Amino acid sequence: MQLTLTSKDGSPVPAFTAGQYVRLSIPSLKDPAPGYFAIASGPDSRSSYEFYIKEAGPLSSYLCAMEPSTQLEVEGPMGKGFNLDNHKGMDIYLIGVGTGIAPLRSLWKHIICHRSDYGKVIIYAGFRSALHQMLTDELMELSNYDIEVSITLETGHDSWDGPIGYVQHALQADAPDSAHAVACLAGMSAMVDACTETLQQLGFDENNILLNY
Repeated sequence: MQLTLTSKDGSPVPAFTAGQYVRLSIPSLKDPAPGYFAIASGPDSRSSYEFYIKEAGPLSSYLCAMEPSTQLEVEGPMGKGFNLDNHKGMDIYLIGVGTGIAPLRSLWKHIICHRSDYGKVIIYAGFRSALHQMLTDELMELSNYDIEVSITLETGHDSWDGPIGYVQHALQADAPDSAHAVACLAGMSAMVDACTETLQQLGFDENNILLNY
């Protein structure tokens, strides 16, 4: 579910770096407990924060059932995010699985606003199955901004002709050029560890493998 939050007084939301996250809590309630959610909107637009919420616990269930105009407490932004200021002119690889796509969406929206600052941009997105895919239409439209997209499904289907398995397998098969390139990873720790190992095998410098936390 997409959740959009605006300031109570209509002022711009606090500035943030792509990939950062906030702590959301319900005013005057201790249960459900607060939780952390990555901002999915681009940092160049501060009219609101956008999130993608997966119903997987008490707080996310509450957020998915909220009525419009419900108030939440927002703490942050926090985390280091993906700062590409020192990587201009380089190729950018965005790699994530499941809801890890949310902080990467913030980053690709930033890249779109500054597309000429970077070389080749490729997104490697992984999902459990076609039923678990997120942002399908938006990912398809990124070619309009000279951004390539590779989607990997853990479980394919009869009409699926893309990669099957895990994102690190797609990386291994494509063997992206590590020269003048930076990789931005987001998602579950097992995926991040596996992709980091694969990228290092492909010659990526550890300083050019970025995490948002």
